[in-house]
Amino acid sequence: MTFQVDPADVGFDADRLARIDRHFARYVDDGRLAGWQVLVSRRGQVAHSSTYGLADIASGRPFESDAIVRMFSMSKAVTSVAAMILEEEGVLSLKDPISKWIPSFADMTVYREGSPSKAKVTPAQEPIRIWHLLTHTAGLTYGFHYTHPVDAMYRKAGFDFGVPAGADLAECCDRWAALPLLFEPGTEWNYSVATDVLGRVVEVASGQTLDQFFAERILGPLGMDDTGFWVPEDKQPRLASIYIPHPKTGLAFPMPAAMDRPHDHLPKMLGGGGGLLGTASDYLRFCHMLLGRGALDGVRILGSRTVDYMVRNHLPGGADLEQIGRPGFNEATYHGIGFGLGFSVVEDPVKNKVPSSKGEFAWGGAASTAFWVDPAEEVCVVFLTQLLPSSTHPIRPELKQLVYQALVD
Repeated sequence: MTFQVDPADVGFDADRLARIDRHFARYVDDGRLAGWQVLVSRRGQVAHSSTYGLADIASGRPFESDAIVRMFSMSKAVTSVAAMILEEEGVLSLKDPISKWIPSFADMTVYREGSPSKAKVTPAQEPIRIWHLLTHTAGLTYGFHYTHPVDAMYRKAGFDFGVPAGADLAECCDRWAALPLLFEPGTEWNYSVATDVLGRVVEVASGQTLDQFFAERILGPLGMDDTGFWVPEDKQPRLASIYIPHPKTGLAFPMPAAMDRPHDHLPKMLGGGGGLLGTASDYLRFCHMLLGRGALDGVRILGSRTVDYMVRNHLPGGADLEQIGRPGFNEATYHGIGFGLGFSVVEDPVKNKVPSSKGEFAWGGAASTAFWVDPAEEVCVVFLTQLLPSSTHPIRPELKQLVYQALVD
């Protein structure tokens, strides 16, 4: 764990930071969450670190500071960094068609009308490019959205919350490529399997499996020793259980084991869009690297200008997610929020109506985890819990309110 300093030394009021704990303790005390962990840092120093509740309700195991959780979509930021490492080396360019590495994406079609079983499609006028994957403007989707006929086609092909049994990343990409796009690439925003496809591009372009590339180029150099696609036997006791809201009471209820994949071995499907597991302290190191514009503790992962470029709004026409995003997505509020190369980006804090800074970038995971990096205030925050889906409670905006009210310098 990063050394914790007196909050006053970095501009925080300790009593105000304690409001975070009191507020989220109520989530556990009334049964909405099993347990949680939060880390708040400023200028690279931890100002607040706390845990509360249980990592496993059945056994009474507490949520400790070294708890390992399913990061789900917080994996996307790591995969995006991996792709930009290759971009910096000239191995790929943002405008490259992805069919250069995954030929099955060469001749895509776009859904026009009709039911999932009788969909009318036309050839795509624009190829999917690397920047489309990074920004979720590729026209791909998720089966679990339940908002579009193509979503249903994904589910029929075996892609709901998981992937078809026995399928690896290469096979999943070929199956996705056989399905129509929701729209012409680069014209709209839809949260999707795009980052998983990007992970496959990283594999083919680098000649390494995604777990190998992550370990050698990101996780290892940053000392993120507890982060990976599986949990070794000696660390299994630290894995937090995952919960869903009970359909009648809304209280945290154990998720059926059949809905969760085994985590005691390397999975066949290496999902760069949602497959990582790790700890808060590991992910905070990743955040500190981004806050450091690509470097941490003498280790440089990306160039400073590359990070600056990633955290600009790359949506067409400078639009925000409210203007260009497809409905049904709940990871972030839309107003005043753009999207960069792997992160949401705050363009207008006033429009969003949640205290934040222009240029702040963030993302979250399906199990209600979240992180953000605020370069203006030099603040990083990591919040971990294990409750699906992330839209169950307004944890993220509440956490932002509580962190920013504690800044007093």
